[in-house]
Amino acid sequence: MATLDPQNTTRTKFLLDERDIPTHWYNVVPDLPHPPAPVLHPGTGQPIGPADLAPLFPMECIKQEVSTERWIDIPEEIREVYSLWRPTPFFRARRLEKMLDTPAHIYYKYEGVSPAGSHKPNTAVAQAFYNKAEGVKRISTETGAGQWGSALSFACNAFGIECKVYMVKISFQQKPYRRVMMETWGANCIASPSSDTNYGRKILAEDPECTGSLGIAISEAVEDAATREDTHYSLGSVLNHVLMHQTVIGQEVKKQMEMAGEYPDVVIGCMGGGSNFAGFSFPFLYDKLRGEKPNLRVVGVEPASCPSVTKGEYTFDYGDTAGMAPIAKMYTLGHDFVPPSIHAGGLRYHGIAPQISGLYNAGVIEAYAYPQKTCFEAGVMFARAEGIIPAPEPTHAIRQAINEALKCKETGEKKVIVFNLCGHGHLDMAAYEQYFAGSLEDYEYPEEKVRESMAKIPKVQLATA
Repeated sequence: MATLDPQNTTRTKFLLDERDIPTHWYNVVPDLPHPPAPVLHPGTGQPIGPADLAPLFPMECIKQEVSTERWIDIPEEIREVYSLWRPTPFFRARRLEKMLDTPAHIYYKYEGVSPAGSHKPNTAVAQAFYNKAEGVKRISTETGAGQWGSALSFACNAFGIECKVYMVKISFQQKPYRRVMMETWGANCIASPSSDTNYGRKILAEDPECTGSLGIAISEAVEDAATREDTHYSLGSVLNHVLMHQTVIGQEVKKQMEMAGEYPDVVIGCMGGGSNFAGFSFPFLYDKLRGEKPNLRVVGVEPASCPSVTKGEYTFDYGDTAGMAPIAKMYTLGHDFVPPSIHAGGLRYHGIAPQISGLYNAGVIEAYAYPQKTCFEAGVMFARAEGIIPAPEPTHAIRQAINEALKCKETGEKKVIVFNLCGHGHLDMAAYEQYFAGSLEDYEYPEEKVRESMAKIPKVQLATA
């Protein structure tokens, strides 16, 4: 159990100075229990090389993707943009503790103070910078709830790059002001599936009412980039360099926990593709993997309607629906997965980052899945206690944090619980309105659907698979 510091009996906020913005990103690959499986070419099924990725990504991101260096320098130009909102605040949730009547100490990192309102600009700024350095004029991408699209739009504007965003149609309809945010920063945002790509037209011909998925939107964005010489593709999660860019979050939290005089017993983050969870937890996992904190629990939380880790299979699968993106070994529900229209749009991805998949498969981290109504219940409890209205995605982490705190109430244990509040819910009021009206529906993704999809995954024959 962590040592509690009696000197911080009333302090709520733990704030860092701009000089405390991390100077390096942390790459978890050297510390993984097992080397990651190779990423495969979608056409040949063989390990992918830098030349295969060059049409889509800047070379510096490709180097970071395959790097085995533990620490990667953050260029000063990126840290300068980071300083618009970083370091982000860290709070002791004293009012929530009182509401729950728990002996546990609950802390949260708040990434909602970024210009886009989430953690996503941490990698968007880096990717835009590296593309600008290579002379790229235009970037295409996909977005679920709109957090990533907003972040990349902001970042592209900062570096003078044109941005095209394919937004999952159901989120495009549910969250119109995300589109307006993107347009304010100069981006072009359209609903996916769209008529702008061959794959989008194919999907619409098969199902004109298709509500879309991240897999479909990725396929459209990849096709867009692959068919234009002036365009690169940018991904907001899953890939190693993306997870790495997010580790500025956890590095700051470690300093802020030192200010609080504590170290966590439990680290919690919501999981979609994995960048938020990785960015928050990997710097703490550094301590666990090195044997310094063997009893640290690291917990990822996902929707019961999109349970990639808790119900998916650990195998090679495409990163998109069309099979144009690279093949990675990960926990997956199958690349043809089309999720139900839950409000946690940022968590509606069929897979999870390979590094996170490997850690879960090795038993290093835990994972839980919850239906959306109990998560919104937790989000409302948090808002009424702490004042911040969370986005639907981090309500999953809040649900787990509350559950852990209530266990401490039963046992009398004084554990230290830390979670990432990765974004605010100011543009998610329609979801809260439905929750209060009692019209939100829970959906448990059936295992038979996973088995159906597993029949369609690529057949991979590698000695390392």
